[in-house]
Amino acid sequence: MRVAEVVGRVLYGHGARHVFGVVGSGNFHVTNALVAAGARFVAAAHEGGAASMADGYARTAGTVGLLSVHQGPGVTNALTGLTEAAKSRTPMVVLAPEATAPLSNFFIDLPALAAAVGADFHRVRATHAAEDAGAAYRAAARGATVVLGLPLEVQQATEPWSGPVPAAAPAPVTAPHVEPLLAALQASRRPVFIAGRGARSAREPLIRLADACGALLAVSAAAKGLFAGNPWNLDVAGGFATPLTAELIGGADLVVAWGSTLNMWTTRHGELIPPDAVVVQVDRDPTAFGVNRPVDLTVAGGVATVAEALLARLGVDSTGPAGATTGGWRTPELAQRIRDHGRWRTVPYRDESAPARAGAPATIDPRTLSTALDDLLPSDRTVVVDSGNFMGYPSMWLDVPDVAGFCFTQAFQSVGLGLASALGAAVARPDRLTVAAVGDGGFVMSATELVTAVRLALPLLVVIYDDAAYGAEVHHFGPDGHPLETVTFPETDLAAIAGGYGCDGLTVRTVDDLEPARHWLAGPRTRPLVIDAKVSAARGSWWLEEAFRGH
Repeated sequence: MRVAEVVGRVLYGHGARHVFGVVGSGNFHVTNALVAAGARFVAAAHEGGAASMADGYARTAGTVGLLSVHQGPGVTNALTGLTEAAKSRTPMVVLAPEATAPLSNFFIDLPALAAAVGADFHRVRATHAAEDAGAAYRAAARGATVVLGLPLEVQQATEPWSGPVPAAAPAPVTAPHVEPLLAALQASRRPVFIAGRGARSAREPLIRLADACGALLAVSAAAKGLFAGNPWNLDVAGGFATPLTAELIGGADLVVAWGSTLNMWTTRHGELIPPDAVVVQVDRDPTAFGVNRPVDLTVAGGVATVAEALLARLGVDSTGPAGATTGGWRTPELAQRIRDHGRWRTVPYRDESAPARAGAPATIDPRTLSTALDDLLPSDRTVVVDSGNFMGYPSMWLDVPDVAGFCFTQAFQSVGLGLASALGAAVARPDRLTVAAVGDGGFVMSATELVTAVRLALPLLVVIYDDAAYGAEVHHFGPDGHPLETVTFPETDLAAIAGGYGCDGLTVRTVDDLEPARHWLAGPRTRPLVIDAKVSAARGSWWLEEAFRGH
């Protein structure tokens, strides 16, 4: 059997069921081997879109995503999406054909490229193809983005393999050392848990542990939805935090970061966590300890494993339903405050929607738009957010049912990844409405993938927060009198552009303009709907300054 076929069959045998990509000569055979084994291939319009699709799929499905690209430019076209995935620790395998001759026009230094963006690199060998492909998949399943080099000459070699798929040796289990954290929890009167990306699969043990010690629950933006529905959920910490969330975290005497590195976004550059609070970091990766701020205590281990070990020490059932106990600073009065003021839509604001005036058409306040959308859309949804000045509005005003319902493409802070990531999320969860929230800049960068969206006929709603500008730059540089001609653009009918790709298009300037979306939602939803929302641009967002402070 040729090595390319071995690799495809082994990856399928390990669980790969979807592969995204653009096929050329270098990845033709390995992609077809995956399809022959039973995987579904999703053809993207561009490798950059394919990379984001694989990323969005993996995050939403909770499994390994596969990306298949051509050698050389196929890899470099995918590089921004690959970097976002690597920085997000998305479980993903990139099938990267290699032209190994340095004088080949397709030659690139793949190991160096992978290292430069924080991805792992594996290479398939002619006599160990099954072993190498399996090792790459398992590394991805542990939470890495893996570039799997497939030398062109090796792909054509033969390997005497006919199965079975090689299995990994069981990893040794080491009991975590939890006694210092247990003592800290028992001594605390105002504990707060902040769960990050590394805690996405640990909802129940963390809720039980929080109930046992009276902790309040918060998340980083990447883990939004993890504690959805819990009465002690403060939602997102950091730059997106509501005033109440910021107040309560600011009053904590113990902050436990579960699978979160407490980066500058989650802590508002360190200002959110009080200086006298004890800070604990729990992570399976010891190299993550203290990378963004000093911590007082660390616990090495998987989040669920550590939480369950603590529950056992406390004598709490680690498998039963989560309780609703109070304690610590959990009081009926605080529970009522969280119900009344724990969501951004409950925070009063002055509506800055602008009616049509001579020479100026109407615009809608993005908060008003987002509130109306939250009421209109079904609760069973997946929200995928691109990067830009607008990004906090859908992130904070659109609720999600669970942690799989939110995909935040912000690890690399690249504009233009949201639409394709939403397509991957829609493939992962076709039973839900996928909502891609993008700015007009990001939409124009990625609109080519509307071809893919139409082809897939998946339930997809694209909402463009359209301020006819790169709003972040306008609001950051404009107050100082800098010229803005390079970052502002004429108003464009983006709904008409979407229609040209075969989507339904709708322009929204007022809440009433959303009425046709209600009819689309009631229908089969097999044609994507693109809403071009002309939003008011009177002010910059509060998270904008957070972003620029980090540059």
